[in-house]
Amino acid sequence: MARLIWAEPALSDLEEIAEYIALDNRAAAKRYVRKVFSAVERLTRYPHSGKQPVELPDTTYRELVVPPCRVFYRVEADSVIILYAPRSERLLRSYLLDQRGEEV
Repeated sequence: MARLIWAEPALSDLEEIAEYIALDNRAAAKRYVRKVFSAVERLTRYPHSGKQPVELPDTTYRELVVPPCRVFYRVEADSVIILYAPRSERLLRSYLLDQRGEEV
């Protein structure tokens, strides 16, 4: 089973999405965060189950989509490193993946 590591900026990305949802419905925001954590937790058993991002063919990055969020991660040895969790309608800023990957 792989170890799950959240980069601090990825948690901040998710928190930003939850705060926006909470403006209208705090309970829905909490449910959404639980849904994302549950989906990401499955990566501990199936780390390569996410798809390769369309914008990043031929890279080590993978993504898991939990609308309205895209969770980008990388598998290293026995670890799954969550690097970036932007809203899905935003353009991918791929430089953040490399930058955040160096910080972990």
